[in-house]
Amino acid sequence: MNHATGANLPGGPQVPDIVIITGMSGAGRSTAAKSLEDLDWFVVDNLPPGLLATMADLAERGQGAVPRIAVVVDVRSRAFTTDLQSAFDDLEARGAHPRVVFLEASDDVLVRRFESVRRPHPLQGDGRIVDGIARERELLRDVRAEADLVLDSSALNVHELRAKIVEFFGGEAGESSLRATVVSFGYKYGLPVDADLVVDCRFLPNPHWIPELRPQNGRDTAVRDYVLSRPGAKEFLDAYTEVLRLLAEGYEREGKHYVTLAVGCTGGKHRSVAMAEQFGARLGDEGLEVRVVHRDLGRE
Repeated sequence: MNHATGANLPGGPQVPDIVIITGMSGAGRSTAAKSLEDLDWFVVDNLPPGLLATMADLAERGQGAVPRIAVVVDVRSRAFTTDLQSAFDDLEARGAHPRVVFLEASDDVLVRRFESVRRPHPLQGDGRIVDGIARERELLRDVRAEADLVLDSSALNVHELRAKIVEFFGGEAGESSLRATVVSFGYKYGLPVDADLVVDCRFLPNPHWIPELRPQNGRDTAVRDYVLSRPGAKEFLDAYTEVLRLLAEGYEREGKHYVTLAVGCTGGKHRSVAMAEQFGARLGDEGLEVRVVHRDLGRE
């Protein structure tokens, strides 16, 4: 799936901006859809993938009356993946270039959510909830890999998930600039599941072993200066910033609107925090809209 934002030709059909909301059952698809509805998107829930092209046709006939459409699709269609790819091919041929938002959550969180509402998973059949989740993950594997934006709702409540959707889609319609999220994390707490790129800072000496630096974190001047002064730190920042610049140019050409860079060290307190701040500043200097998040800071 190659997703890019198409331009409407003067006097021609008004091709709508289309966002496909999909992902794991229980991960927040309905919340994401409602959030877009609140942003004046026209939202259709549980639309079979085969009807996506029809929906785009109807919007085009309206000559711009419905400029932005969000569609929720799920795996209850037996040929979900095939149907969705076929729908994307049809839309691309018509000049519409949909973006895919994939909602994700960990297995234990999904199980708790289904148990709390006392509902079966749509794919569990005669098995357990975890069986349905496993089947769904397998069916959605390729879709997730091609998604423009992956949102992990495991640690988010409804209001926090809404805020993330507003953050990503609250700008002007048709905005095509790449937005970057830089997340520092600790490897001992696990990789961020929504990361597009992962940077490992464990090759740098750990300030944890310096008594006066241990209680501080990577946002403090003493820790930052220590990390950045270590052999290889500046060279690594320079080299990887150049890689990120090339990737950003390629992502924008391919119509990718969001990228998440995860920067890790052992505990997510010193090295990764300092380096994430540096990457955030440098990406901002490249003209990207950047948000820096320190996932595990204060967790120890």
